[in-house]
Amino acid sequence: MNALPVRLTIDQAWQQWHGNKDPLAREWLVVHYASLVKFVAGRLAAGFPKRVEIGDLVSSGVFGLMDAIDRFDPALGFKFETYAIPRIRGAILDSLRSLDWVPRSVRSKARTVENAISDLEHKLKRSPTDDEIAAKLKINGADLEKWLTEIASCAVGPLDHVVADNTPASTHGGASFVPSPDSVVEAEELRKIMRHEIKRLPERERTVLALYYEENLTLDEIAQVLGVTESRVSQIHTKAVLQLRWRLTAAEVA
Repeated sequence: MNALPVRLTIDQAWQQWHGNKDPLAREWLVVHYASLVKFVAGRLAAGFPKRVEIGDLVSSGVFGLMDAIDRFDPALGFKFETYAIPRIRGAILDSLRSLDWVPRSVRSKARTVENAISDLEHKLKRSPTDDEIAAKLKINGADLEKWLTEIASCAVGPLDHVVADNTPASTHGGASFVPSPDSVVEAEELRKIMRHEIKRLPERERTVLALYYEENLTLDEIAQVLGVTESRVSQIHTKAVLQLRWRLTAAEVA
């Protein structure tokens, strides 16, 4: 994005856009926060096949940033970055889903692993280990890791929005968007269920989710913290997402 001809402080830009709908102030805000889009796109791109261009992710993320700027009310006292990141991520994921770029074979493996996890949790009354999942699928551990690596590219979806969107419901109160009471209650109930289910995951999965979604670490940074490979972190994340997804389905909230 090109530099703008005027220089504003961040407070001036928000005041001029939120108060007067000055298009120049809005453009200034988009340029100022463009790094957020690059940050989110870069994190997501690390888990996608190389055929997914990061430039396309950035382009989609800009629409999420613009939507966040339009809806955000600085008077509520919340950080814009906290509000915007889930919406940027959501715009990118929505764009990817609309392209239907995930091969059918990968979707089939995701459903197969998810069903295996569901069956094992019903039977064992706990989260299954990788070895137990592999045995259920009649494959070896190395093959399961390959499956999880492939599935990592399509394991994002509605669950990603739920885990990532931990913004308090009141921050959604922009001038152009007022959620209904029912939608606020439903969203809060969903987050409550998610928090409960995350606590039931094994420590390794909980740690990866916390570092990724709460601390905003990249997969590579998490790998350094845990002393494993980035690929392994991606596999752990994918397994956790599949477990949580079927639990939400079982709770009739997915």
